[in-house]
Parts: sequence; C-alpha cells; structure tokens
Amino acid sequence: MVAADVPWVGGAQEPTARREAGDEERGHGDNDGPGAEALTSGPATRRRISLNGRLHGAILGPASGAFCGDRPAQRAAYTAPVPSPEEDRSLGRLGALARRRALVYPVVLAACAIPRLVTLVADRNDVLLPFTLGEKSDDIARTYLESGTFGFIPGHPTAYTQPLYSYFLIPLYWSLGRTWEVVGGAQIVVAAATAVIVYELGRRWLGGTTGVVAALLTTLHPYSIWHDVHVNREILDGLLAAAIMFVTLALAARRSLLLSAGLGVLLGVAILGNVRLSALPFALAAFLLWRWRPTTPAAFWTIGVALACCAVTLAPWVVRNRVQVGCYAITTDARALWEANNARTLHILRRGLWIDNVPLPASFPPSAQDAGREYRRHGKVVAVDECRQMRFYRHQVTDFWKAHPGEKALLAGQATLMLWSPSVSPADTQVGAAGWLNDLRASVEPFYMLPLFLLALFGLTRVPRSFAVLAVILLGYQWLVAMLFVGATRYRIPWDFVIALLAAAALVDIAARVRARRGAAP
Repeated sequence: MVAADVPWVGGAQEPTARREAGDEERGHGDNDGPGAEALTSGPATRRRISLNGRLHGAILGPASGAFCGDRPAQRAAYTAPVPSPEEDRSLGRLGALARRRALVYPVVLAACAIPRLVTLVADRNDVLLPFTLGEKSDDIARTYLESGTFGFIPGHPTAYTQPLYSYFLIPLYWSLGRTWEVVGGAQIVVAAATAVIVYELGRRWLGGTTGVVAALLTTLHPYSIWHDVHVNREILDGLLAAAIMFVTLALAARRSLLLSAGLGVLLGVAILGNVRLSALPFALAAFLLWRWRPTTPAAFWTIGVALACCAVTLAPWVVRNRVQVGCYAITTDARALWEANNARTLHILRRGLWIDNVPLPASFPPSAQDAGREYRRHGKVVAVDECRQMRFYRHQVTDFWKAHPGEKALLAGQATLMLWSPSVSPADTQVGAAGWLNDLRASVEPFYMLPLFLLALFGLTRVPRSFAVLAVILLGYQWLVAMLFVGATRYRIPWDFVIALLAAAALVDIAARVRARRGAAP
C-alpha cells in the first residue's frame, strides 16, 4: 500500500489514516491517493463501469463534490494540503464564487473570451498570414478544399505535418469560409473549453477555489491571449493536454478499462496533433503502474488497453501515409529536427532567431512545403520524395549527435533556457500593422510568468503527492523533448496549465495562512 498523502488541515500536518479493511473490501489496496477515497465511499460513489455509458461516477467522481472535501473526516483521507471549504470562506469573494459553480463557469468563460475578442479585433489583419508563408496546416486545408488532396499541391498527397489541425480547419473553411472571424472565433471556443477543464481539474483534485484561480491564471496568460486567436496548432494541443491530465488522474484513482480506452484515444489524437508526444503514453503508463503498486495482472491489462487504443487511433493515418506517400510515418518532416540539430543551429538561436533561419545547403533537396510555394508562385510542380528525405535528415541528425556530443549538450542547454524563459522565446521578429500589440505582450509576459514559476515550485509541496508526481512527469517530458529538439514559448504554452494549477494551490494556501494568522492576532 502506498504511503498516504499528508493533508494540511487547519494549518497543521495530520498523517492520513490507513484504510486496510477498506482496501481489502475494494480488492486493490493501491488506490489510496487523491480522489481514491472519494471514489469509493458513500452510496453516490459506489458505481461500477457498465457498457451502457454510465461513466459519471467513475470519470467525474461523486456528484456531491467530495473531491473538494464535504466532511472533515472524509477529506483527511484523500485530499491534498489545500484549504477546506471553511478555509475557502476565509478567502473572501473568490472563495464565495468557488462555492457557487453556477457562477464559476460564466466568470471563467468571460475571462477567456473578452480579452481574446479584443485581441482578435485589434490584430485582425494578422490572424491569417499569406498563403504558403504561414501555418502548414492552413496551406493544406486550403489545398484540400480546392482539390480534395491533403497536401500542398493538388494531386500530390503529403505527410509533411501532423494532420489534426488541418482537419480542424477544413470543416471551418468549408462551412463558414476562411476569415479572421471564423478562425479566431473557433479558437476562442477551444480556449474556453480548455479553461473549463482546468477549472474542473483543480476543483476535483485540489479544491474549488484552487480550480477557479488555476482557470483564471491559465486563461489570462498574456501570451495565450494573443496566441490563441492566430492560426496555430498549439490551440488544440492545450485542450488535449488538459483532458489527458484529467483522465489520467481519474484512472489513477480508479482502474477502469473504459477510462483506459478513453485515455488511449486522447493520447492518439494528441500525437496526431504533435508528434513530439509519441513517447508520452509510456511515461503515463509508468506513472499509473507506480500509482497502482503493488501491480497486478489487471493493472497491466488496463495499461495495455490504453496503449492499444492509442495505436488504433494512429493506425489509419500511418497506413494512409504508407499507401499515398510511401512510408509508415506520423509526419515526414524530419528537416525541422535537422534544423534544430546541426553545427549552425546554436549560433542562430543565440542571436535570438529561430531554426527556420538556419541556412539550408544548396545540395539539400526541397521540402514538400518548398514545392508547395513553388507551385503557388510559378505553377511549377517539383517532385519530392518525402520518405527518402525523412530518412536523409534523420541520418544527418544522428551523425551530428555522434560527432558533436558537446555541441548537442550546448544545444540542450540553449533549448532549456528558451523553454523556461519567462520572456517570449524566441523574440517575435514579425513587423505588422498591430506590432504594438506584440510589443505589449512581450513586455508583460515576464512579469506574469516569473511569479507563476516561483509559485508553482512552492505549489509542488501543497498538492497531493500523486498530483505532484504527474505534474513533474508532464512538464519534465516537455523539457526532455525540448532538449532533443528545441525549446520555445509556444511549445510550452499548451502545458502551462500545469504550472497554473500548482501556482493556484500555492496562492490559496498562502492566502489561507495569512488570513488565519490575522484571525489569531489579538
């Protein structure tokens, strides 16, 4: 049985009582972490997974909000070191808001939508960049609507990017047209959904007030307000990341084949949006096995279902690429990996530029995107062997790593600085009509993120152990991938909600302690 988390109750540390008899009754004594007691106590929570779709009890926990702690004795068995409802009341209007869920959603949605709508209107001339100079997914979506080809050139299919964002744009363009109002409006809806999931994450595992604070910190992030209304695939990454963490915590608290299948599908869809997440299922599998220790055959079956569903979700796209492009791959864009790993990259990045500025040797072949630009500008079709190029660039990268390990170590350090910099990294070099808005975003960003980073570090000590471990795994995975590839603010943004959750727990804890001391003062 896992050692119990130690909750903070009324400012004092109390060890959580072990529930041996309850563990034996449940049949698996490894579910004693955050939410486990809430999911296995009381008539409202004694629900079992069935195939008729009644998943509320298993996925969302008890309807009474027991994750927030309705009874002190019950709360001590499963909660983190976060304030109780009584302590929530000491937090003033925010605590009162947190206790009224009917008001929380309008407040969170308004906090998300209003600044983004203002930004969308102010930056409307820059939301959609010129064709072939912007997001690859946008180029592909337009070609698909013109010709039915998922590629840059009609009649020439491509696998040169992850497909998810293109498939998000295609129905929007087809039904409503390609306008700044359509793209910006749809992405504001996605941002709002992300904020709601973050709120539920906090509410169910850290407390109602923490959920409200985390949702507001996430949705009011200056960089996100600007980024969310422009054509970019990270908008979907953030939504899927929050959903993945939510389902992972639910599955950790209660093993379920249906929850496991849902997690696998979410991971598969997320990989179709960002190939750098390809190893994340294995990292989460390790977390779940640790959470369920001592492991049993049922635990491994549950993990196997998640991995299998992830593979099934990926299979149609991978097979499509084998048939239409010539090789099994999620994306054939290995040139980006080479741009981030060659002898010229470090110098480029240290100058504040981006990997796209790395000069391409004249002997290197044009990419599928290059061919698309040539077709749009001059009507010329350039033959591209994407699979051969993918293998070529991978070979170049592995040769660089073997021949220059010291240089690669410096690149990993540079990627770390760029990923965790509180300032926007790399700096925006775009000159546009709304340049003042970019300048404002870049100026405010470090003053927003630096305190958030510091609070998140303290927040790691104020959340349940399992929650903290999962947060470290998710953020650490992004760090590791950045060191292998390259770091940037826009790559970190989809996972900043984890930092916001930790920071919110710290803020609520600090506020409760301050008010408690003021109340105790003579």
